[in-house]
Amino acid sequence: MTDSKCNKYEALFTFATEEEFQKHLLKCEDCRREHEKMNRVSALLAEVKPQYIKRKDKYRHIKIACILCMVLFAGITFQTADSRYRIVEQIMYGEQLTPEDLGFPTDNYGLIMVDE
Repeated sequence: MTDSKCNKYEALFTFATEEEFQKHLLKCEDCRREHEKMNRVSALLAEVKPQYIKRKDKYRHIKIACILCMVLFAGITFQTADSRYRIVEQIMYGEQLTPEDLGFPTDNYGLIMVDE
């Protein structure tokens, strides 16, 4: 049993000219059915495309809102930390807080004293 189904549709659709492709569709029933299936799939994709674009826009707005919230949160957090610990001065001028600056009891070598 041999199956004489035409398998030229993909090659003709991709590489043939429009005239050659249409001539083959007129002659070949298998390729005509395949072309109808492809047209139905294209119609479904065209129908879904606006909804897909709306979904992408919605996610874009959510991403923008998340970024703005993170920037706001980071700005408030950094401002609070800066006013309390002067982080900006440490970063800019290379100054580090010593244990004495933090209020820990230290000995002559700058080490923290521990009571036994």
